[in-house]
Amino acid sequence: MASFVAASRAAIKFLQLPSAGFLAPCLQNATVINQQQVRHRRTKHWDPKWKRLRKAKFVKIDIPNLNERPEDLSQEEMKTRMKERGIMPPRPWLERPFHISCTGGVFEPYIPPEGDGRMSAISREGAKQKIEQLEKKTKSMMAIRKIRNYDEDFEPPEFATLAQDIYIEAHKTLCEKNKYKLREIVTERAYPELMHNVADKTIRWQFLKSLEPPRVVHARCTDVITKENIFAQVTVRFHSQQTLAIYDRFGRLMHGSETVAKDCLEYVVFEKHLANEYGVWRLHEKIIPDWMPPKAPAFITYRVDDEPPVAAAETESKEVVPAEGAAKAETVATA
Repeated sequence: MASFVAASRAAIKFLQLPSAGFLAPCLQNATVINQQQVRHRRTKHWDPKWKRLRKAKFVKIDIPNLNERPEDLSQEEMKTRMKERGIMPPRPWLERPFHISCTGGVFEPYIPPEGDGRMSAISREGAKQKIEQLEKKTKSMMAIRKIRNYDEDFEPPEFATLAQDIYIEAHKTLCEKNKYKLREIVTERAYPELMHNVADKTIRWQFLKSLEPPRVVHARCTDVITKENIFAQVTVRFHSQQTLAIYDRFGRLMHGSETVAKDCLEYVVFEKHLANEYGVWRLHEKIIPDWMPPKAPAFITYRVDDEPPVAAAETESKEVVPAEGAAKAETVATA
C-alpha cells in the first residue's frame, strides 16, 4: 500500500500538475482518489473461495420453444414434452365429482287427514282418524328401526322436541336474513323457497306457544344411487300459536299482524343423510294438504296521484269550451 501511494505521488510530480486548490472540483476529487484508495463493493478483490457462491446465484432455465405447435409434434414427442413439464395426459371422458347432500323432494309424502286440528279425539271423526293413523304406523316403525341402526339414541318424542327447536331457529334466522346460518339449518332444496321474494321485505315472526305437543306422524328411509347411501325423512306435526307480519320496503304492512295471534297447523318434513357420519337433521319441506283453506292474499300497494283522474277530465273539458267559442267568434268576424 505504501509503495502504491509513493508511486502515485511521484507520478503527480513528474506530470507537474498544479495543486489541488487550483483545480476544478471534479479534478480535485480525482486527485484525492488517486492519492487515497477507496474500497467499494465493485472494487472488491477477486477471491476464488467465493466462486462457488457466485455460481449459485445463477439458475439455468430451459426456455421452451414458443414457436413450436402441438399439431407438428408426433405422439411420442408430445408424451416427452408432457413428462418434462409434469402435465398429466387428458382423459378421453369427462368426469365431474358431485355431492348429494339432500334429496330433491319428499318420497311417500304424508297425507294429513281432513279436519285435523279441529276434530276432537272423543268425537266419531277424531276416533276414526286415530285408528287410521295406527294402521299406517307399520312402515313408519320399520323406518324408525332403520334410523336407529345409524343413530342409536333416536327416539320419536325426543326428536319432536328437537324438530321444534330447529323449526323456531330456522324462522328466526329467516327474519334476520342470515343466509350463511340458514344453510346449516335447512336443506338445499328448502333454501331457495324460503329466500324467495324476501330481499326488500321486513318480517316479524314470533312463536307464542304450542297448542298441542309436537309429534312424529310419518317416517321413511330411501337409498340414492347406491344402497349404502341412505336418507331419512321424518314428518312432524306442529299445532301452535304464532304471529306474523310482513312489511314492504316502504314500511307498509303487506300481510298479517304483530298483535293478532293465529293458530297454525303445520306438517314439516325433516331430513338427515344417515350415511354421512356428520349428518344433521335439517328442515326439508312443508306439507300443505289439499283441504287446508288458502291463505289471505297480501295487500298490494298502488301509486296515488296528486290529482284524481275525474277532476283532471273536468278541467280539460272546461279548457276546451272557451277555445271553441273563440274560434266561432273569429269565423263570424271574418264573415
